[in-house]
Amino acid sequence: MILRERRRPSFDGELVMRTTLAWVLVCVLLLVTGAGAILSNRFPDPDDALRLIQVRDLIAGQSWFDLTQHRIDAAHGGVPMHWSRLVDLPLAAMLLLLTPIVGSSLAETITIVAVPLLTFGLALLLAGRIAWRVIGDEAATFACLALAISVPVVGQLRPLRIDHHGWQIVLALATLNALMARSARTGGRIAGLALAAWLAISLEGLPMAAAFAGIAALRWLRNPVDCGWLVHLMQGLAGGSLLLFFATRGIGDLTVHCDAIGPVHLAMFALASLVLTALGSVRALPMVPTLAGFALAGGGALAVLLTAAPHCATGTFDMLDPVVRRFWFDNVLEGMPVWRQDAGTALQTLLPPLIALWSTVKLMGNSQDWLRRWWRDYALLLAAALLLSVLVTRAGAVAGAFAAVPLGWQMREWIVAARRHRVVRRRVAALAGVGLALLPTLPLTLLGLAMPLRAASAVAAPRVSSCGIAEAAATLRALPQGDILAPLDIGPGLLLETGHSVVATGHHRAGPAIRAVIDSFTGNAAAAHKIIAERGIEYVALCPQLAEPVLYRTAAPDGFAAQLSRGHIPDWLAPIAVPGGVDLKVWRVVR
Repeated sequence: MILRERRRPSFDGELVMRTTLAWVLVCVLLLVTGAGAILSNRFPDPDDALRLIQVRDLIAGQSWFDLTQHRIDAAHGGVPMHWSRLVDLPLAAMLLLLTPIVGSSLAETITIVAVPLLTFGLALLLAGRIAWRVIGDEAATFACLALAISVPVVGQLRPLRIDHHGWQIVLALATLNALMARSARTGGRIAGLALAAWLAISLEGLPMAAAFAGIAALRWLRNPVDCGWLVHLMQGLAGGSLLLFFATRGIGDLTVHCDAIGPVHLAMFALASLVLTALGSVRALPMVPTLAGFALAGGGALAVLLTAAPHCATGTFDMLDPVVRRFWFDNVLEGMPVWRQDAGTALQTLLPPLIALWSTVKLMGNSQDWLRRWWRDYALLLAAALLLSVLVTRAGAVAGAFAAVPLGWQMREWIVAARRHRVVRRRVAALAGVGLALLPTLPLTLLGLAMPLRAASAVAAPRVSSCGIAEAAATLRALPQGDILAPLDIGPGLLLETGHSVVATGHHRAGPAIRAVIDSFTGNAAAAHKIIAERGIEYVALCPQLAEPVLYRTAAPDGFAAQLSRGHIPDWLAPIAVPGGVDLKVWRVVR
C-alpha cells in the first residue's frame, strides 16, 4: 500500500484522549512499581538529590543567577554548577504552590513524583502526535505504548527522576514535531527555539542539534525554495540561546565554559545565522555557491570556537585530571560507550532503535512525495541518535524516543499479520517480533531465571539508596555543622538530609576537590589525615559495601578506605553511633 501526504491539524481531541489514556496507564504502573522508592525518597541517581538541593536553595533565597553549590568544596567557596534554571522552574513552582497547602515535606514528595510524570505525559503527546498526523489513530496508540515501554526512556522519566534528562527527551521530540510543519518559517523557528532550550539545559544536545541543522540543510539542497528551514532554525537557535542565556545566567559569569552555553557559543550561533540569512536572501543560487555558504557558516562558527576557546574543541571531560578520570569519570557507565555496558543494557539501548530504523526505511519505501521525504529525514535523525547512543549510552533515551513512532507502526503491522496468518508458526513469529521489539532483554531475563546460581553471583554492588543516610539523618543533623569527607556518590544524599557540607560530589567542575577525596581514600591514613587537617574537615563517612569504596579498596588494599572498611580506625577518629542495620559509618575527627 502506497502512503501519501496526510498531515492532520496540529492537535485533536481524539489524539489527546488516546495520549491521556496511555499516560494514565503509565502513571499507574510506575507508581505501583516504584512505591517503595517513593515512600522512602530513594532517588534513582545522586544527581536527582542534588537537583532538589539546588531548588531548595533557590526557594530559600539563593539568587536566581547564582548556581553555586556552596556546601560542596566549601573550603574553597563552593562549586559553580553548569545546570540550568529551566529545569528548576517547574519543580520550584510546584513546591511554592503546594507547600502552603500540604506542608513542605509532602509538597516535596508530590513534586518529585508529579513533575517527572507530567514530563512523561508531554513526551507521550509529542510522540503520539507524529504517528497520529502521518500514519493514523491506531499507530498513535502503539507509538505511545512503544515509548512507555522503552527502558532508556522510562529510566529518565520515572518518579523521582527530576534531573534534566527527561526534558531533553521532550525537547528532542518537540524539535522533531516542528519539522512536520507546513510553513518553513514557523517550523524552523519552533525547531530553533526547542534546540536553544535543549542546549541551555545540557550542551550534550549539541551533536543532535547539528543533525537537525543538517536535515534542514538537506531540505535546502533538495529544493532551494526550502532554504527557510535552515535559515529560520538558525535564527531561532541564535535568538533563543541569547534570550535564555540572559534570562537564566545573567552577566555575572561571562567566563568561557566548555560544559554550558556561554558567550563563545552565542557568537558561533549568531555568525552562522547571519551567514545563512544572507545566503537565503539570494534566490535561485546554484548548488556549489550554496555549499560554499554552508562551509563558511560552519567553518566560521568553528573558527570562533578554536580562537576563543581552543580548550573546548576536544570536549569537556578531556581536561580532567587523569586520576579523577580513572577513579570517577571512567566508572560513570551511563556516559560510556555501549560496548562498556552489560549485555542487557546494550540490547535495550540498540535493538529497538535498530528495528525502528528498519521500519522507517520500509515506511519510506511505501510512501510518496512529501511523506517519502519526511521518512527519509526521520531515518537520518534516528540513525544519528542511534550512533550517538553507541558512543554515549545515556543518549539512548533520545534514540528510544525517536524509535517509538516507527516501532509503533511496526508493532501494529506484526499484530495485524499475526491475526491474518492461519499457520501457527507464522503467527507465533509475528507475535515474537512484537515481544522482541518491546522487551529485547526478555531472553536474558529468562536465562537468568533458568540459571539462578549464576545470576546470583552476578549481582551488582548495592545502590547508594541502601547506604542508610535517611535512617541516620536525625543523628547527623544533631551534630555541629561541619565538612564531611565522604565518597562522591553519597555526597548529595548527605547534603539533602543534613545541613553539613561535603568535600566533593561526582560533578566535574569540582575536579580538585574530587582529587582530594580520591587521594584521601586511596592514600594511607597519614596522607588522609594531612588532607583532612588542611581542609578543616570535621567528619568522615563511608558506606563500605558500595561500588565506590570497593573501587578504592581494590586500587589501594592498604589505603585509608580499606583500613576503615576492615575496622582499623586511627586514633584521630572517634566513631559516631548511628542507627543499627545501616551500612553508613561515621567518625568525628579528633583535633
